[in-house]
Amino acid sequence: MAKDYYQVLDITKSSSADEIKKAYRKLALQYHPDRNKTKEAEEKFKEVTKAYEVLSDTQKKQTYDQYGHSAFEQPFGGAQGPFGGAGQQGRYGPFSYTYTTSGGGPAEGFDFDFGGFSDPFEIFEQFFGGANPFGSSRQRKPTYSLTIDFKDAVQGAQKKVTIDGKTRNIKIPPGVDNGSRMSFGDFDVVFEVKGDPKFKREGNDIISEQELSFSEASLGTEAEVETIDGKLKIRIPSGTQPNTVIRLRGKGVPSLRGSGRGDQYVRIKIVVPKNLTARQKELLREFEGSKTKKNWF
Repeated sequence: MAKDYYQVLDITKSSSADEIKKAYRKLALQYHPDRNKTKEAEEKFKEVTKAYEVLSDTQKKQTYDQYGHSAFEQPFGGAQGPFGGAGQQGRYGPFSYTYTTSGGGPAEGFDFDFGGFSDPFEIFEQFFGGANPFGSSRQRKPTYSLTIDFKDAVQGAQKKVTIDGKTRNIKIPPGVDNGSRMSFGDFDVVFEVKGDPKFKREGNDIISEQELSFSEASLGTEAEVETIDGKLKIRIPSGTQPNTVIRLRGKGVPSLRGSGRGDQYVRIKIVVPKNLTARQKELLREFEGSKTKKNWF
């Protein structure tokens, strides 16, 4: 019996498109045959790829939720697929693809579906740095590496690059990540993104820290938090504990493909003072002596 696709990707039915993609990317990188040579990894890679192919497509996901695996167990060549029309299937490398026609020959055009990507090359370029499963069937364009700042990657930027002695202006869209590959006409660029001392990126989400004093965390305060859009004032409730995480909706990285933004997660760090005055020590001793189990917890 085929494994449940949600269990394969370690997600739930309520997972968003970004969460599905993030889960697949993590597993695909872990089990890709070029990285993991075990036989088990090869089978696992095929398994997670098939699951992603279905769950990343809204219509296929809806059909899977209603009918399960049986909706996709159609015979090859000319069979009626679950979405109508004459369907055919094929495979290049580890990725399956399907296409449908309106009933005529090749001249009538094709409607290709590569699980949310424009073609199989895009899948490999996004996840595996441009590895080409088609050999020399596609003409390779010159590829260059460009290092950019974290902020430029998140917010987008205009850059001047010199290619074969000629200066070119390229527009970097918001949301590119380390290893993202993009085409700029007659050449491709693979981006390397510098780290940032204030922010850590996880997919389209951003992680940051906010320092608070013991008294600020205990009494509550209004703190000024750094975001990629600038400073933002947030209310810190009284009794905030160390490592508390505050979610700032929509303050993360814009989606490179699609719409929307991730979130920013602010982790609270309580700073303990190293040098106290005699009066401060006295007040702390009074506090320590006056606390009760009821008001301490």
